[in-house]
Amino acid sequence: MSPSQPNILIIGAGVIGLTNALVLREKYPTAPITIVAKHFPGDRSIEYTSPWAGANWCSMAHDNGLLEQCDRISFERFKGFVEKGLTYETGVAEMGLRAVFDAPIEQTGIITEETGKVWYDELVGGLQHVKKEELPSGATFAVDFPQTFHINTQTYLGWLQNQALSKSIRTVRRHLPSLASLLSSFPSTTILLNCTALGSYSLTDVRDLNLYPTRGQTVLVAEPATPIPRMYLRSPARIDPSTTYVFPRPHGGGVVLGGCRQDGNWSADVDPELAADIVKRCCALCPELGRPEDLQVISHNVGLRPGRKGGPRMEVERRREEWGEGVSVVHCYGHAGAGYQASWGVAEHVAGLVQKTLEPGSKL
Repeated sequence: MSPSQPNILIIGAGVIGLTNALVLREKYPTAPITIVAKHFPGDRSIEYTSPWAGANWCSMAHDNGLLEQCDRISFERFKGFVEKGLTYETGVAEMGLRAVFDAPIEQTGIITEETGKVWYDELVGGLQHVKKEELPSGATFAVDFPQTFHINTQTYLGWLQNQALSKSIRTVRRHLPSLASLLSSFPSTTILLNCTALGSYSLTDVRDLNLYPTRGQTVLVAEPATPIPRMYLRSPARIDPSTTYVFPRPHGGGVVLGGCRQDGNWSADVDPELAADIVKRCCALCPELGRPEDLQVISHNVGLRPGRKGGPRMEVERRREEWGEGVSVVHCYGHAGAGYQASWGVAEHVAGLVQKTLEPGSKL
């Protein structure tokens, strides 16, 4: 295999793993690419985070750098899907969002410190401040996103997988305890992408103890008789355990009601008291939902976001003794609740890392 045509192995088939595979196929049209995973789209497991997401584009990044850039690239990809008429195929559709905050804007963390601005203001079409008389009780301020995106995760994950298969990306269902054992089964690998999210906590030759679960619980309900015109979010800050959100999913995906952010909680069990509180909060936030007792509950859902101290890990690591001569491992995990909205930018960044590892004399 020539350096310009690597043999690529990807472990993990969530939104990050699948998107990485597609971007690498764009960069390396004829290279062998294989995705190995325990779970694929269609599976419903507490170990498989992606199906449980909200999901939408509402950037939590404010680093004035890579994370903001990843979200920007993903926004443009989603915009491209809509402009090309691919909303029914992808499950990605355009919808506005109203974000309500219970603290002054300086205390919410939505402003990038280096610029003193909300970085995505122009990207979403210019944030519009909501009039005080329209604010819910106790709220400090609110802004409307004229343009952003919401995602039917079942449709989107299936589309990503179908795109991978149509582009001759091989998929293998397998679960192994370490990267070394995986590489021994695929000895021709030259690039291994580790996209295992919380799985990197238990892989024996990764054991990233900076990872932790951020448990989320949601309620999926049927679409109410009164159409919901926008997504809703209410929170004291950019990231807060008590954030409330109402995310209609396009094309028959129902409405996702959330939520919670419970760091360090690995439980897959539904908390009925929390579920009742979520429904109550969401009905107060979104008038179109009506009364809690009128909602048609489809399912109660629990997912574990892959949180990581210090932020996501996107870097190259080489261990020739354990992983074999000439094998480069690129880690890409720990994106917490930003997996969907960062996915395409993350994959572009990772593709750049892969390209650098293939350059003659690379010391990455």
